[in-house]
Amino acid sequence: MKVAAILLLCMTLFHQGHSNSCQGRCGLGIDTSYSCQCNTACERYNDCCSDYYTLCQEAALSCNGRCDESYNSQNPCHCNSLCTQYNNCCSDYSDYCSTDVAAITDAEIKSLSETLYVLDRNKASASQLTLDTQALVADSQTGSQSDLSSRPLYKYVDESTLFSRPTYAALVNVLDNYKRITGQAESFTSQQLTEQETFLKETMLNTELGRELFAFLYTKGVYKSEAEFIEDLKNMWFGLYSRLNGAMDSSGFEHIFAGEIKGGKVSGFHNWIQFYLLEKRGELNYYSHSFDGPWSDYPDVLGLQFHWDGYYKQVGSAVIGSSPEFDFALYSLCYIARPGKYCYLSLGGKELIIQTYTWENSFYGDGKKYIGSAYPVSM
Repeated sequence: MKVAAILLLCMTLFHQGHSNSCQGRCGLGIDTSYSCQCNTACERYNDCCSDYYTLCQEAALSCNGRCDESYNSQNPCHCNSLCTQYNNCCSDYSDYCSTDVAAITDAEIKSLSETLYVLDRNKASASQLTLDTQALVADSQTGSQSDLSSRPLYKYVDESTLFSRPTYAALVNVLDNYKRITGQAESFTSQQLTEQETFLKETMLNTELGRELFAFLYTKGVYKSEAEFIEDLKNMWFGLYSRLNGAMDSSGFEHIFAGEIKGGKVSGFHNWIQFYLLEKRGELNYYSHSFDGPWSDYPDVLGLQFHWDGYYKQVGSAVIGSSPEFDFALYSLCYIARPGKYCYLSLGGKELIIQTYTWENSFYGDGKKYIGSAYPVSM
């Protein structure tokens, strides 16, 4: 009994000694066993402990240890990516939480793109891909919708070699999962969702090129792990949003790689493999090209005019002969490092510009923006 009594006395004295302090209690709910409180409601009810403002308010105004926390209306400032959109970040948000993509310099982007260019060992060789470019038109002629090329663009593609490679096969499997007309909501089967996952795995995790991209973004603090990298790419590229009438009808991947029809015209469509497959099936008619990149081998860049089953594309620029992982890596790099801007790359000592666009009307995660578009720009 004596031991129990001593313990009870100690606990009582300890409680009394801390009943007027917020030490270890900041943000906790109301506890009537204490004589004062330590959450934001105490300001309203005028029952804050005397050290509340010193111990609790200082912590509440800092993002130290609070990055990516869930929104809490009781907090005086916030530490997730939505706070930049709503202009209510804590003053030290950029110090603790924000990844400043401006810290990725143009020189670093060019150096990385040269590395990716060398690592693109799955690109087509001259013996595996032959083009018949035929008519070259001036920019002023691209809107004429005149078929100036009597033959297909792709004269020969070594499908048995190229398309048996895992990244090519993964891309082909995903390309046919979309309704091309905007305004028609997309829906995916479990198999199609698996195909998306497989594409990400094969291109970004199972190639040296993809791992090089992750390593760069990891060292720049953009991602903390491969899992975070892949999850963000999945949302960024495959997350659905609406381009027409509120229907969840589009994604960055569909727009750029598969192509869409909007307002009676081809929209997006910047992938050479999709072009080849549709041309082979007789669904696409090549008309002309308005620019050709300075490269003498693959990858090259073309600005293309064509009809896709009745719908015209005035300039559908694309990197030609590159592997799926190369296209996906370049566009991802440029979107992450230069969202909504020109992105200056270097391939074999020759400059390539990628224009990226952000989708501004809806978001994923804590206010992150989907890819709107990305494509090569005429030099």
